[in-house]
Amino acid sequence: MLETAASALRMAVPVLLAGLGAIYTERSGVVNIGLEGMMIVGSFWGAVGALYYGPLAGMAAGIAAGVALALVHAVVSVTFRVDQIVSGVALNILAYGATRFASIAMFKMATTTPAVPRLGSLNLPGVTALSPLVLVALLLVPITAWVLNRTVFGLRLRSAGENPLAADSLGVNVLGAKYAGVLISGAFAGLAGTYLAVEHVGQYVEGMTQGRGFIALAAMIFGNWTPAGTLGASLLFGLAEALSLRAVGGTGEAALVPYQFIKMIPYLLTLAVLAGIVRRATPPSSVGVPYRREEA
Repeated sequence: MLETAASALRMAVPVLLAGLGAIYTERSGVVNIGLEGMMIVGSFWGAVGALYYGPLAGMAAGIAAGVALALVHAVVSVTFRVDQIVSGVALNILAYGATRFASIAMFKMATTTPAVPRLGSLNLPGVTALSPLVLVALLLVPITAWVLNRTVFGLRLRSAGENPLAADSLGVNVLGAKYAGVLISGAFAGLAGTYLAVEHVGQYVEGMTQGRGFIALAAMIFGNWTPAGTLGASLLFGLAEALSLRAVGGTGEAALVPYQFIKMIPYLLTLAVLAGIVRRATPPSSVGVPYRREEA
């Protein structure tokens, strides 16, 4: 049981990190479907940085890659007011193609990189060693809550997503707040991708994100755009992933349960939230709506 809980926690980390990033961008009023692509570039460049310069450099490289792709999304969707969903989907396709091209150019392989060094591990009684990034991800939950609810920056960020016109009239740099939200989400997604490559697998493998960027968005919605709620939803997704792995490798009754059904549970709950069956999800009022300052 303890090992299952540890496995669920490991599986939840990339979803949690990307989900926390999604809170920042959506609270600022910008939808970021491109989280998946930012995780992809973070996983590849994180692995490259770890391979040549060590795991800490890999973390920095992964974060930088996520921020770079997020900057493109911010420029396109905030400055030029392109549809945010279209921009995010395009970035996902760009990330997939760019990392594949870079992998071929650098390693003569399209799908993998050589094995990379990892950070040290946290050794807990009765539990397989955990990555230090697990603790970092958990600490980022109260930090995010504090930033959003107790700081001037968080207040301005939330005001940009709730009522940008009123915020602008009070002197808030609405476009700057939206840029900040998107860039922070890119940093978190890049770190999530780096965790997958450097700490979880030990190398970059094409397709290793497996839609976790979209799962992070679902976790954020299920958590009602709050850090604590996103943590709970991420743990639910992680538990479903851990149980599905045990169902595949189990015998007897465990083998009788198709793992696909176990993995469906978090998505069904998310749909129930969106439909208002479990409870009503309340997104920021102006999320997804481009802001035109000249109309103020």
